[in-house]
Amino acid sequence: MKYLSPEQLARFFASLEATHEVRLPILLPDGTRTLGHPGDGPLALHGGPLPGKPTAAFFPHEGGVFTAADGTVSTPPAPEKPLLVAGFTHRDLACLRFIDRFFADGWRDDIYFRRRQGAVIVGVSGHCGPGGSLIPCAGGDCDLELVADRARWLVVPYTVAGEAIVAGLPELAPDGALERIREESAALVDVNEDLIRRASELIRTDRVPDTFWAEIGDRCIACTGCNLACPTCTCFGVQDWRYAERVERSRMWDSCQLDGFMREASGHNPLGTEALRTRRRIHHKLAADPERWGEISCFICGRCDAVCPTGIGIFAVARELVARYGSF
Repeated sequence: MKYLSPEQLARFFASLEATHEVRLPILLPDGTRTLGHPGDGPLALHGGPLPGKPTAAFFPHEGGVFTAADGTVSTPPAPEKPLLVAGFTHRDLACLRFIDRFFADGWRDDIYFRRRQGAVIVGVSGHCGPGGSLIPCAGGDCDLELVADRARWLVVPYTVAGEAIVAGLPELAPDGALERIREESAALVDVNEDLIRRASELIRTDRVPDTFWAEIGDRCIACTGCNLACPTCTCFGVQDWRYAERVERSRMWDSCQLDGFMREASGHNPLGTEALRTRRRIHHKLAADPERWGEISCFICGRCDAVCPTGIGIFAVARELVARYGSF
């Protein structure tokens, strides 16, 4: 197994810029963290999950579809170098795995895979959560994992690409550190996992009345923060920008909490009330996706609860739902 000291970590990522387009957690001047380039700010792997959706590295807020000019249509080029994205927690990696399935289903989304294909994914785990708390080990779903062991980072590759990237790093003599962290990870219990499962069962068995969704919908101010922070939200709108010499088509994240999300050309709106839109947001993750994909598409990252200004993130709604209509 390989290892890196905190002092070596920044140099390690900087060395990868010769062969990869590197994105990693950095600290902004206001004290928040985001995905950025090496050199954009201090490296910030500690602190837990990033506030923004890490899957935006491959499905950005806005992205070009094509440009049409003089009878010729051109699509945006693939990145000159493959992406290397660091900072995914074990839950973020589950989200990425899910949207990989989504964008590959039926008509393969070449815009998404133009960035995703060949990308190297670096997970983070160990004692790098808020205040040094433990983030559970991923144990896969990434090319390599950086495991924080207090004063050093254990480097665990899982793929050929991961092995190649860490080939030159120093070897660590076996001392049981990784095994201890994995045992600690296995012992962790997240009550939200059972909460979301119970809420899913109640919704799928039609035990939640419309009045509940009306109450929750009354609290929604349609800020769309829940959708914009969720790593498994994949809805987007398409728009054309017309200029004198060209037309540019792009796509941008959309939100099921907006009144016009499903409004038809006729004026009919299948989601014409906030109650219906709020129900759809939760039902989609906890009932529709399990039916289609065989798994709940909320992977317990907690971002929607963290950003919602009125307290109706998925944990909060599930907790209220289970308290009223089930047992927890």
